[in-house]
Order: sequence, then C-alpha cells, then structure tokens
Amino acid sequence: MNQSIKKVTALASVPIFAIALVAVVSSVQANALTTSTTVSSAIGSIITLLTSSGTVNLDSTPTGVGVQTIASDTVTVSTNDAAGYTLKLNETGAASALTSGANTIPATAGTFGTPIAEVADTWGYRVDSLGTFGAGPTTGGANAAISGTIKFAAVPATASPQTLKTTAATASNDTTTVWYGVAVSTATPSGTYTNSVTYTALAN
Repeated sequence: MNQSIKKVTALASVPIFAIALVAVVSSVQANALTTSTTVSSAIGSIITLLTSSGTVNLDSTPTGVGVQTIASDTVTVSTNDAAGYTLKLNETGAASALTSGANTIPATAGTFGTPIAEVADTWGYRVDSLGTFGAGPTTGGANAAISGTIKFAAVPATASPQTLKTTAATASNDTTTVWYGVAVSTATPSGTYTNSVTYTALAN
C-alpha cells in the first residue's frame, strides 16, 4: 500500500514541475522582446520669386546736358530650404542696350567690380551696400541732374549672372531692392527704349 501511494505521488509531481517551468520561460521572453521603428519624412525644397510689378519705368525728358531718372524694382523670395537661397541677375537676351527700333541707349561702362557714375545716354543698375556700389540710400526720381556719386553697373550677360544676395536660412517674403537708372541728353532720339533682365533664385 505504501508503495502504491508513493508511485501516485511521484507521477503527480512531474506535470506540476513542467507547468511551473513553462510559466517561468514565458515570463522571461515577454520581458526581453523589444523592437523599434524609424519614422522618416523627406521635405522637398521649394522656392518662389516675385518682382514688384514686372516693369520699371524710367520715363525721361532729356536736356542738352542730360537728365537722370532712377526707379526701383523689388524682388521677393520665399523658400523653406534650411540652407537659404542665392539671388542672381543677368540680361535676358544678348543685347545690353535699351533699344527703340534701330536706336539704342548703351549700358554704362561700369561693372560690378567697378561701378561708376552714369554719363549721358547710358543706363545701368545698382543695389545699395552690394559690392562697391556704396551704401546709399538710393532714392527714385525723374529728370534730375545726373549724379556724380551714385554708381551704376551694366547688367551682366546671360552667361555671367551676378549674385545679388546669398542667405543661410529659410526665408519668407525676403526682399531685395534693385535700382535702375537712365541718363539721357537730347542726343538720344525720342522713343520707348526697352530691355529685359532676369532674376534667378536658387535654393542653396
């Protein structure tokens, strides 16, 4: 009788031990299982470029000694590029002169590196505090005496755009004022003289 009881007791102990072992193993695995996920979102770089009106009027009534008319264009740039943007200027076409039929008003002999005061029957651009243009402030005006101190340069050729501004952060409606001036005397025939310039804004 005692032997029979011992056998039953021994047999009952095996499944109890197995159940306990399984419970312990499951507990260890649940505590050790971890995973991670990387969430990535690539934000594209966008940029917008606007000018104040698309046309700069330099209407003039010439005199024998010459008059100067100066007016501005406002270039506005917005970008979400974290590195900012670069703004450039150049001639749209091959011609550097303002033209009216066969007649022309040549570009000033000044350059970005060496801008000069305009002389009669020339035109050019300037940006206050850029390069050696001088701080200004430049103001607009029509038919004034030709300034001997306000310096202008010829708009650069299409293949050699001039950098007007470089920024290093995002921009919202960031503006740059570009001034244009024409000096004319009665040696310039009447007519409407035009040329086209191109602004380019590039995300850095």
